[in-house]
Amino acid sequence: METKDKVLQIILFELLFSNPQNRDYADGLTAVELSRKYNIKIDQVKKRLKILQEKGIVRSIGASPKFWIFDEYNFQKIDQDDPIHYLLCNTEDIDFDKFFEY
Repeated sequence: METKDKVLQIILFELLFSNPQNRDYADGLTAVELSRKYNIKIDQVKKRLKILQEKGIVRSIGASPKFWIFDEYNFQKIDQDDPIHYLLCNTEDIDFDKFFEY
């Protein structure tokens, strides 16, 4: 995994700041929603979601559609040397206005 994967970083922050009141489904976000919102190919979104799931940062619910949510408990246990931690801390080119409605 690259230490500066923009697609992974966008998906990570989208799930981190996802609010049940602002989602189409209260259960979580789907890969299709993420793909459409950021104009990223669906296979790339699914690949990044799988990486995050293997790290324990996100978990999936259901099968069709599969909903993805951020796992705050496992996020707390992530090692500081992990590349995912680097992506979360290196936010210089992240537009946080995408994730919040004022």
